[in-house]
Amino acid sequence: MTDGVKWDLEADVVVLGSGGAAMTAAISAHDFGAKDVVILEKSGMVGGTTAMSGGMLWIPNNHHQHEAGIEDSDEEVVTYLDSLAPGALDPETLWAFMQNGPEMLHYLADKTPVRLSAFADFPDYQPYSPGAKPDGGRSLDNEAFPFERLGKWATRVNPSKMAYPLRGSLMEAIRGTLDENTLAERERGDYRGLGQALAGSLFMAVLDRNIPVEFEKRARKLVKDGARVTGVLAEDANGRDFRVRARRGVVIATGGFEWNETLVKAFLRGPLTGPVSVPENEGDGLLMAIEAGAQLGNMQNAFWMQSVLEMKPQHRAAKPNYLLGSDERARPGAILVNRAGKRFVNEATNYNALGKSLHAFDAGTHTYANLPYWLIIDQRYKDKYHAFNCAPGAPTPSYMMQSDTLEELAEKAGIDSVGLKATVARFNDMVRKGHDDDFNRGDNTYDNFYMWGDMDFDPPYRTLGVIDQGPFYAVKMEAGALGTAGGPKTNADAQVVDWDGNPIPGLYAAGNAMAAVLGEVYGGAGGTLGPGMTFGYIAGRHLGSHLPNR
Repeated sequence: MTDGVKWDLEADVVVLGSGGAAMTAAISAHDFGAKDVVILEKSGMVGGTTAMSGGMLWIPNNHHQHEAGIEDSDEEVVTYLDSLAPGALDPETLWAFMQNGPEMLHYLADKTPVRLSAFADFPDYQPYSPGAKPDGGRSLDNEAFPFERLGKWATRVNPSKMAYPLRGSLMEAIRGTLDENTLAERERGDYRGLGQALAGSLFMAVLDRNIPVEFEKRARKLVKDGARVTGVLAEDANGRDFRVRARRGVVIATGGFEWNETLVKAFLRGPLTGPVSVPENEGDGLLMAIEAGAQLGNMQNAFWMQSVLEMKPQHRAAKPNYLLGSDERARPGAILVNRAGKRFVNEATNYNALGKSLHAFDAGTHTYANLPYWLIIDQRYKDKYHAFNCAPGAPTPSYMMQSDTLEELAEKAGIDSVGLKATVARFNDMVRKGHDDDFNRGDNTYDNFYMWGDMDFDPPYRTLGVIDQGPFYAVKMEAGALGTAGGPKTNADAQVVDWDGNPIPGLYAAGNAMAAVLGEVYGGAGGTLGPGMTFGYIAGRHLGSHLPNR
């Protein structure tokens, strides 16, 4: 019971976290009737992993793609998703995503500064699957947002983790459509693209509604009155209790559990060694939901992403820093090899699918066959392409091993030298013949997409290139993740359900803190943010328009 609890703060709705899903939930709860909304943020910054990301949203059948003349249908969407996870998706929550995603986009366009447009030629991640859009339309890009509008609050947005700062949208940057005068004007206005634009514009909407953000308030426990969740017990930066009453309900949107080693080992299908999300994602929401009796789902899966350890912690309380590794492996003149020196995957495939290949288990040696693994490139590649945070021609970074020959490189890295030399020779031979017979790299639109391929060449040579110019380089890669994909299960109204499938009154979830609507499927660019923000919108709408049972 909560009788006699001394509350430090009271609100209609309490949102835990401040990423894309969380801020969408807070905004929609306010607009649909819950005028008293508060956000509890664990850190001193808003934006979560959203602010650090590419910021794209995957929302099928959206009005932006229709306006671009790209047709879509519910039947195509279901066919596509079912082909990737046959019979594995929950029809109720999938339908909620399909119906409410497009509605959310209209809402954001009408009620917030968020501005999105269809990335018309960005392919779905499995463009060869039935129902896919091989020429794009379902992935949405952010228009650049001027951070000068945020005033003093601009410094409160998490910085980007992308390799390149953008003053325009991703489409503008890639296509080179910004002239010098426009770029100069955007520099003055501190315009930012990608996830910075999304997080910044959502934060602007939060500020416009005077929704308070309580910084450095780490939610620890849900307070219940009988079966109903009525508040949150948090702690401040000094470890003191901070109790917040939630008259209507609480939204868990605290991100995944990828930085919690105990939870990672307990639940995930295989090793996760290099998360690229914000280090605050330690499963706080998951632990609270478990204690509240929530049913769990999709706990074995994550949104996999290849990464590289840039630096180890310098003091006890710090976390290591990992660099994104999604582009480098797909360019001409790059391959991935395991410790036997063998390729094991189409290097240009999407990062989530590639991540699953790292968990192939060798029963004979009782090890993961493809862990550890390395990126192999040559001097031609290093002179031409950006590699992680290393510009073309820049000095070799500490995480990149260099040798004059492949044999020496293999010895330095701990790779079988005979295997590596044979693999590179076979790969070069296939490149010269114009086809990757081993993994069909370069055979589809995604492999040759200009975001990671080299537009100086025609397919398949946008992704295929020989490795024959020494010195040679190896980078040890990590089994990384953008976030975990499991958590409390919800119904179509984003209400967390118990093990009997009944809603836990007053408890909602969204984003990577909930069991992913699409399970282990990553439909296209924005495959986390699209569903995550949709369920944030659903949670806020339900909390705003439905008074709790008295």
